[in-house]
Amino acid sequence: MNGISRRQDEENLVQIPAGPVTLSGNLEGLGGTRGIVVFAHGSGSSRHSPRNRYVARVLREAGLATLLMDLLTSEEEVVDMQLRHLRFNIELLAERLVGATDWLKQNPETQNLRIGYFGASTGAAAALVAAAERPEVVGAVVSRGGRPDLAESFLPRVQAPTLLIVGGEDTLVIDLNRAALAQLCTEKKLEIIPGATHLFEEPGALEEVARLATDWFVHYLLSDHKQGLPG
Repeated sequence: MNGISRRQDEENLVQIPAGPVTLSGNLEGLGGTRGIVVFAHGSGSSRHSPRNRYVARVLREAGLATLLMDLLTSEEEVVDMQLRHLRFNIELLAERLVGATDWLKQNPETQNLRIGYFGASTGAAAALVAAAERPEVVGAVVSRGGRPDLAESFLPRVQAPTLLIVGGEDTLVIDLNRAALAQLCTEKKLEIIPGATHLFEEPGALEEVARLATDWFVHYLLSDHKQGLPG
């Protein structure tokens, strides 16, 4: 595939053209799957986030491919560490995610895969905007501790089945997610994990996030999903 270099450990290092920039990513688990999940990380995070890497590993164990990518270039990350403005530029982040989606659909190894988005924090808003922009190819969205309110004007246009996961102690974000849920006009669900805070650092919390996300993506990307909402 154009832009992919293969290493002995079978991790695929990719360079993804997205408008005027090229983004870095890790593409894994392609063998024999019918679905791929693209990760859109949140503010101040990266494709090396241990939380997202854990969830990605669980998804691959369930038979899904994963693309962990940075939505900002390394140069932009350096600037954003000081100014903290790009991480909240949802339009820019969504544009980058759309670029990665188009890249996946143009490459022979991935063009026939059903695509899902896993978004965290502000990355969840970018995922929802991108899903609204590419309704014909995005088959499912999962938000972890997300800010779907930042995608407010796009929410009624989202067609992909959407799961919102929030920690039970993350009270402000719960309210924001409930308001966003009401604006979504697709198959949707809000899961609140008792005792969990925003980063899901409590024992068992991230494991529950991974379980819920896996069930959602397997249902909507790997099956015909005629039996309704999972869980």
